[in-house]
Amino acid sequence: MWKVRKSKIHGKGIVATQNIKKGQKIIQYIGEKILKSEGDRRSEKRIKKYLNSKVTGSVYIFELNKKYDIDGSPLYNKARYINHSCNPNCEVDIINNEIWISAIKNIKKGEELKYDYGYEFDKDDYKDHVCKCGSENCIGFIISSDDWPKYGKYINKLIKNNSL
Repeated sequence: MWKVRKSKIHGKGIVATQNIKKGQKIIQYIGEKILKSEGDRRSEKRIKKYLNSKVTGSVYIFELNKKYDIDGSPLYNKARYINHSCNPNCEVDIINNEIWISAIKNIKKGEELKYDYGYEFDKDDYKDHVCKCGSENCIGFIISSDDWPKYGKYINKLIKNNSL
């Protein structure tokens, strides 16, 4: 149904090897189940390690629920190669305490799978997450589409104060 390949968006990605119908579960995001506190610790460590390097896509901690995260960094977790997009064709679903990537549109054979990573807007670190999706509606940073209004207000305030 899919294959890891070189991506136009970023490094590696996952491409559909057949047509995928809207609503279809595609791939499970797997890895070590860890407590949130450990997930936070690992995220911070990886962010510090790779912040000023050319290596990106190094933090694979995914929220499972209020208590646990999944560390998807092991190479056997192929779902880690799905890239972010401001115009996604997939979404994340938590089903029976498992993380699944499902199609939100019909996806054609050869099309790259992509979803909105859902990063909350934080004025102190949003610039650390540059978006390379190339979508017409891309805002340049990996920020959840739910938080685009917050980002817009922040940028408008900077423009108004000649701080940009």
